[in-house]
Amino acid sequence: MEDQARIQKLPGALLPWYAAHARVLPWRLDREPYHVWLSEIMLQQTRVEAVKGYYARFLEALPDIPALAAAPEEQLLKLWEGLGYYSRVKNLQKAARQIVAEYGGVFPREPNQVRALAGIGDYTAGAICSICYGEPTPAVDGNVLRVVARLTAWDKPADAPTYKKYVSAALGEVYPAGRCGDFTQALMELGAIVCIPNGAPRCEDCPCAAFCAAREQGKELTLPIRTPKRPRRKETLMVFLLEHQGRFALEKRPAGGLLAGLWQLPNVPDLTGDAAGLAWCREQGLQPTEIVSSRERKHVFTHVEWDMTCLHIRCGRPISRFTWDDPREYPLPTAFRKLLLPPIEGSEA
Repeated sequence: MEDQARIQKLPGALLPWYAAHARVLPWRLDREPYHVWLSEIMLQQTRVEAVKGYYARFLEALPDIPALAAAPEEQLLKLWEGLGYYSRVKNLQKAARQIVAEYGGVFPREPNQVRALAGIGDYTAGAICSICYGEPTPAVDGNVLRVVARLTAWDKPADAPTYKKYVSAALGEVYPAGRCGDFTQALMELGAIVCIPNGAPRCEDCPCAAFCAAREQGKELTLPIRTPKRPRRKETLMVFLLEHQGRFALEKRPAGGLLAGLWQLPNVPDLTGDAAGLAWCREQGLQPTEIVSSRERKHVFTHVEWDMTCLHIRCGRPISRFTWDDPREYPLPTAFRKLLLPPIEGSEA
């Protein structure tokens, strides 16, 4: 069977299956573009279960696009704290301000207008336009690429940009009129709960098993093929949990680069050892009095891995270079947030 013939069978197999097996998720309760947009941005590289709480809190605080556009940056970042990839929420607000300025706060309907919004790529635009507006606009992400690569036994890298374009065009030809949103979500759902990325796909539960080339050829465990990833760069940091009279030192990161413009605990690259940490504190004029605790943590980003040693040091002088406050009230990236406890709770473990 030719690849396109297999792809043409997808709507007939997936739509009844999705109607019977779709998970009940908060962003599926309506087809409000703001809700779908927010959920798709939150779900990028984040587990569904983790997103549910963030989604509810975000909408409670910022229930519509004008509210998002007007939100102070600190509130916005605090609502996003722990989700990572903070450029996503910054672009979310940029797009909200575009919508307010150009469309009176009403989410645009035309695919080219949606695609032109900050932070919205082909996948997110396809999801919004198909789910909310019934447009035949495929939303091709890793889940969908994996489904189609297995369905057709694609034996080349499925993460190549050219393959993504091919899959998008092939799916665009089979979108069912009047059911575009359901078809988009059915493809997503199949990749999320049946044709899964890690471990064996659940072929016995798959509505496409009868016409899946990978299953026919016994390749379901070896497909899709991916381009080998470059190893992450490793960096060593000494992070300082500097305390003065119950308040802790904070500073903002540079406006560009990793975690741009976010709050952080003071840190110094390639510094090792308690003596070197104390010496650095003295050089800053902090008058360190004692090292309360020391701990090591690791944090992995997409392209870099931090090996962190955190020194909790009590200081006699709060220098003006830092903001001294309760870090829990600030939007700290997870890499630093994981270093706050237990010291702030009073434990020295």
